[in-house]
Amino acid sequence: MKKFLCVTLLAAVLFPIIAAAAASAPPLPRGYTAWKKSERKLVTDKNSLFYGIHYIYADKKAFQGYKAGNRFPEGSTIVVDYFNIKPGSDADGPKNMVVMMRKDKRQKETAGWLFAGYGADGKPSGLDPVGTCFSCHQKDAAQRDHVISTIKDFKL
Repeated sequence: MKKFLCVTLLAAVLFPIIAAAAASAPPLPRGYTAWKKSERKLVTDKNSLFYGIHYIYADKKAFQGYKAGNRFPEGSTIVVDYFNIKPGSDADGPKNMVVMMRKDKRQKETAGWLFAGYGADGKPSGLDPVGTCFSCHQKDAAQRDHVISTIKDFKL
């Protein structure tokens, strides 16, 4: 009985936290795969956070920001699809995650960017936007409006 009570209490405490994290991520934009698409990026270093294959999608505002030297207007949205590498090749395997950045001046803790992560199914993953995303963007791309990619990633 004590074990059941502990499990029930733990679930009651954790469920709202997990639900809040999932609910805080906005839905992925519909039709983002029709936006301006980057070149295929292959990262074979298994120690890299970006190991695998990814494609960057930029909406019209974000693409203007890329063309302006990584100075993004409010509302710019960037989505990145990540794929595994098919074993024994460098071909795209199954999708493993999706991430999104949206320029939103209300996001003070992350320099005016909303970060969100999703599973391959498009459902929020509960990713910690500050610890998982922003810390690297702050370190690697603060001088480029916190966006790691540049116009060079896109075929013009």
